[in-house]
Amino acid sequence: MTVNRAEAPGQLRVVRVLGNGKRWFDPVEKERLIDACLEPGVSVAGLALAHGINANQLRKWVKLRQDREATETAAVMPSCAPSAFVPVVEAAPMARLPAPSARPPAARVRVTASLPNGVRLELDDADAQVLAAMIEALGRCHVPAR
Repeated sequence: MTVNRAEAPGQLRVVRVLGNGKRWFDPVEKERLIDACLEPGVSVAGLALAHGINANQLRKWVKLRQDREATETAAVMPSCAPSAFVPVVEAAPMARLPAPSARPPAARVRVTASLPNGVRLELDDADAQVLAAMIEALGRCHVPAR
């Protein structure tokens, strides 16, 4: 069904109305309206109201246009896809560990400690520094007197 009646000024021209009430608009005028919506500072709801259409419908048309243009741009320029790699950034040089002393390596020992709460601690192949740290840590524990 084609509608030939005169429209109010500013209204989109309806070219066809289906039995369920769905309206088909003039495609040229529809594209002009979408172009106007894409201008900076334009109110989509205001334009919809001025042209006699639902604001949600106009917003949908604008979104479909933007999606179509994005798809066309991606198809034309596939090499512009973001890289899946993260750039490597060189870190500042770190301070070096002090050079090992000229002393011969310390003898290694095995230490076993049984704590009053039933915990058993074993330290295999420990040097003097590790042994001293363990003894100091165990010495800080406060064991209640019985």
